Amino acid sequence: MKFDTIAAISTALGEGAIAIVRISGEEAVEKANRIFKGKDLTKVSTHTIHYGHIIEPDSGRVIEEVMVSVLRGPRTFTREDIVEINCHGGLVSVNKVLQLILEQGVRLAEPGEFTKRAFLNGRIDLSQAEAVMDLIRAKTDRAMNVALNQMEGRLSKLIGRLRQELLETLAHVEVNIDYPEYDDVEEMTHQVLIEKATYVRDEIRELLEVSKQGKILREGIATAIIGRPNVGKSSLLNSLVQEKKAIVTDIAGTTRDVIEEYVNVRGVPLRLIDTAGIRETADIVEQIGVERSKEMMDKADLVLLVLNYNEPVTEEDKRLFEAVQGKDYIVIINKMDLPRIIDLNHVKELAGDSKIITTSLIEEKGLKDLEQAIADLFFEGSLEAGDLTYVSNARHIGLLTQAERTISEAVNAIEAGMPIDMVQIDLTRTWEILGEITGDTVHESLIDQLFSQFCLGK
Repeated sequence: MKFDTIAAISTALGEGAIAIVRISGEEAVEKANRIFKGKDLTKVSTHTIHYGHIIEPDSGRVIEEVMVSVLRGPRTFTREDIVEINCHGGLVSVNKVLQLILEQGVRLAEPGEFTKRAFLNGRIDLSQAEAVMDLIRAKTDRAMNVALNQMEGRLSKLIGRLRQELLETLAHVEVNIDYPEYDDVEEMTHQVLIEKATYVRDEIRELLEVSKQGKILREGIATAIIGRPNVGKSSLLNSLVQEKKAIVTDIAGTTRDVIEEYVNVRGVPLRLIDTAGIRETADIVEQIGVERSKEMMDKADLVLLVLNYNEPVTEEDKRLFEAVQGKDYIVIINKMDLPRIIDLNHVKELAGDSKIITTSLIEEKGLKDLEQAIADLFFEGSLEAGDLTYVSNARHIGLLTQAERTISEAVNAIEAGMPIDMVQIDLTRTWEILGEITGDTVHESLIDQLFSQFCLGK
């Protein structure tokens, strides 16, 4: 498949030591050579880098001092010829280089077009292409490892194996339906069918079982910090972030809006949301903050309910316990450096099975216990094993859920003694759905939409 030649800045915009302009396409080397003063790029070996200058073709005026990499297809990311111009990382210089390239008849790349070409040219499948953006957006080492495993094709291989199982099963079904007179063909009995279908169903269910952890590693846990005013919510945010992001005072109602910040806890990204203290108030601005706090509490995956060690449990505290019922939450009793007034037995009654952590944020005590409690709640105390294939992409999870439903319908139909050709419909649909994960059966409109979400230059 041949495409026109495209170019884009592949490094983040802003000032830096180096910026890279990437060119890909059949004419990439020829177009770059027109503005390069140094070795003749059309004659150099592939996968080599060369020192020289970018010049204006007409005047010969030197624009930039650069290093230019020449990579000939198909041993490249896009399987096309690629040229990467490494120039100084100033906004003016890198944009001038890009402008000169575009003036040679090269088109500005669309968002994600380099990765899209890698997919269309068969270098990677769709799940690996999506992992590229997951890798870029990874907020922790573990999220990065999940993306790397997916880029290397671990999920693709598993999906491919399941599709092959279904394809072989469908082939046997077709032969038995179309050529029943052949005695040497393995008879496709209901028992054989159910063994194959059950195996595929169980594999899909196992993927879905760990998908919650994979999605958390990719997207993080939306964590709302709630409590009455002045119990230490903002101090908790600052302690976890290890930076003074929120204003802390002894004045109740200091936090009047929602403050969000990402933090890495045991390799899991938490999207911390510090909320306004929830209480009855006549202050209109504070009322708006309280309403936003309640909204964020409803949307959160995890709630950290903060109480005061130096105060008794109030009616407002009890209402907060009622509000978080049915959600994953951890109770934090803060200010243990002060004399204890709170009734711990009463707190245990209100919290039920939820974990209770005692902290003194001023003395930085209890934070490790809190981090362990979060890991226990979402990962049963340990994070991913190296041999697990994690599904973290919402699109993949949705498709696997559909596939689990159709393959389960096939198993139920077999157990009910339905005709084999009726079961074939559900097996075929499962095969097609799994193909949408890797892009084997995906529609062009979906491909365009997925790659439009990528960075420009990737």
